[in-house]
Amino acid sequence: MTLPIAALSNHGAWAIALIIGLVAALAVAGLLAVLVRTVTDIKTSVAGLLDVAGKVAGQTANIPQLEATAPVLGMIVEEALVQDGYMNALTDGYGNGNGAAQ
Repeated sequence: MTLPIAALSNHGAWAIALIIGLVAALAVAGLLAVLVRTVTDIKTSVAGLLDVAGKVAGQTANIPQLEATAPVLGMIVEEALVQDGYMNALTDGYGNGNGAAQ
């Protein structure tokens, strides 16, 4: 036995509307709670990220100074070759048994 919709009283219709409204309000409240928790998690993550970003910035601040390294390395290699030539000139003939240069 089903009741036709027209058989509901005005009071019954309001009760159904209030129940539907209550269910909708509870759903919205639940979604808002999830949203607030998610925003709090994001805030915490961002605070940690900002802390790490500051440390990374401190460790990488001197990277632009590395551009000056290549020319200095070239000068070091040139000087090492000169010193190698001096050492070869000093040690040529050393250890041939008579102590004299060849």
